[in-house]
Amino acid sequence: MKRLIRILTILRVMTMGFCALAEESTDMQDMTNGKTTESGTPNTEDAFRISEITDEIFERIQGKSFKDDCTLPREDLRYLHVLHVDLQGETHEGEMIVNYHIAEDVLDILRQLYEANYPIERIRLVDEYGADDELSMEDNNSSAFNFRFISHTTRVSKHGLGLAVDINTLYNPYTKTVDGERIVEPITGEPYLDREADFPYKIDHEDLCFRLFTEHGFEWGGDWEDRKDYQHFEIPNALIEEWYPSNK
Repeated sequence: MKRLIRILTILRVMTMGFCALAEESTDMQDMTNGKTTESGTPNTEDAFRISEITDEIFERIQGKSFKDDCTLPREDLRYLHVLHVDLQGETHEGEMIVNYHIAEDVLDILRQLYEANYPIERIRLVDEYGADDELSMEDNNSSAFNFRFISHTTRVSKHGLGLAVDINTLYNPYTKTVDGERIVEPITGEPYLDREADFPYKIDHEDLCFRLFTEHGFEWGGDWEDRKDYQHFEIPNALIEEWYPSNK
């Protein structure tokens, strides 16, 4: 039954995606509030923007990524509106919520990726998946904020603080070996654990996504020794301790 519910949720997300694609294809100018350059291409200065969490946005995340026990103030979060291209070169609108400390950096990174035609399949709020990380990752969705505590602690995770970003998650899975058993998240990402293989959306040290995030001071989960999180970019602990000294 649980698997059936997950399948139905995925189908619902896919339907939403098809509807969004249809809307995007009808009028590219909607992405930039009707503003384009003389060549007819989207004006990235208008499409890439930051705002505080309005009541309308908060209604979408309350009880989902912004859970009832969320200790991070709403005022510490920022909403990003961006553009991105998929593997076929089609342009899409994207949404992401991050901590205000990194909002300008993430917006600049995503803008540069878009201008370089770097493929990102989806950038949707994790709330569209019921704040279910596994469902979001299986759909190759890129996201950031999703409040949670680190297991068995009162410390908020970096995603819970909005200080970590995951990109092209299906093709860049998380993996760790525990008591001889290999854990893979998402489970459908197991075919992409071979990082020597050639496949789309792969992040490695030669990748533009890796270079831009690390240039902006992020650390890459693909460099960790005890586990690998190829989709994951996060702010170093030293800065987080400075910004949130009580989160220990």
